[in-house]
Amino acid sequence: MTMVQPSKATGAPAGRRPYLPALDGLRGLAILGVLLFHTGHLPGGFLGVDLFFALSGYLITDLLLREAEASGTVSLVAFWGRRVRRLLPALATMLAGVTVLVWAAGPPDMVRAALSDGPWVQLNLVNWHLLAESAGYWDRFGPGRVFEHLWSIAVEEQFYLVWPVLVLVIARCGRHADRWVAITAALVSAGSLALMIMLVAPADPTRVYTGTDTRAFSLLLGALVATRTVRAVLARATVRWAGAVSAVLAAGIGAAWSLADGTTSLWLFNGGLFAHSAAAAVLIGLCVQAPRSGVAKALSWRPLRWSGLISYSLYLWHWPVIVLLSPERTGLGGWPWTAVVCAVSIGLAALSKYLLEDPIRFRAGWARGRGGLLAFAALMIGLAVLWLALPAPAPATIDIGELD
Repeated sequence: MTMVQPSKATGAPAGRRPYLPALDGLRGLAILGVLLFHTGHLPGGFLGVDLFFALSGYLITDLLLREAEASGTVSLVAFWGRRVRRLLPALATMLAGVTVLVWAAGPPDMVRAALSDGPWVQLNLVNWHLLAESAGYWDRFGPGRVFEHLWSIAVEEQFYLVWPVLVLVIARCGRHADRWVAITAALVSAGSLALMIMLVAPADPTRVYTGTDTRAFSLLLGALVATRTVRAVLARATVRWAGAVSAVLAAGIGAAWSLADGTTSLWLFNGGLFAHSAAAAVLIGLCVQAPRSGVAKALSWRPLRWSGLISYSLYLWHWPVIVLLSPERTGLGGWPWTAVVCAVSIGLAALSKYLLEDPIRFRAGWARGRGGLLAFAALMIGLAVLWLALPAPAPATIDIGELD
């Protein structure tokens, strides 16, 4: 799901970090955890989302700080343009395709949910929409909603809108931008953790798990580690032990994924998620600083790295596939069912990456400048028309007289 990835195909432009295969491996690990969680094989696999968040925070902040250091400012138009080209084509295609398929062949409850959730996905506010509908995260992963997994995409999109503006303001205010970005990230992370602890409801922690304000620390801890100030401290502290520290952190993260349970592990919402995000952020920083360590080399394993390269589109497609090819519909269960939904999801993700995302991102001249703005407007209008054009089934009615 992490949507910022240096690519060997594009080289490393001035001011940007060269390609680091271990980071793609971390993406692959994260999406594997999410897939195993949603197919019922890894109780703490949902923590892969936190790894995605930390990666996004790290990479986005590294990019912004490099631009600010080189030019003294941040071009918000250019940044948001890159994000739109990277994210919107795959998201819009999945959104429209799944909506039409569900409308044509899905049960009425699923159709109503898709048409209700879709516009909020388009507005990058679906996490707040689901919270407003009191849709509990831990009990809502049933047959009713095909877009509920996109709450995390909404959180990242909201981060992409707000954080670059803050970095720009800091960069324009004068010297020591890197230091003030680190201070800001640390303070907001602490505030976000405090909100999570204050607002958590033990019976249903959905509010603090999917709310942007209470999850901001997962992104901002990655941002904090991306600053030169923290990188220097990290380098001094682990100069001889980077490999060993990386191994300990990886083992701790793996243990958390094996043991955590969102419905019973209240410790997650009283500092556990914060600690996990911090460990993930530090592991990312160590993989960057020590790319030849054993952990970094293991994460650079080609199949894992390739899974990371398709992780965004795989995250988009995997949940609709799980819902639409449920055990009830396929007659399968256990690992055979998991193999089927993973194969279909990976196939759709690969098609999305190679036939849609990469061509638009790297080769489509019309997707930049004024042409890109017109294409963006046309696509947003087209999605809005889709929500209006498809009629929702009438809600089920109950004849009270029959109950007498």
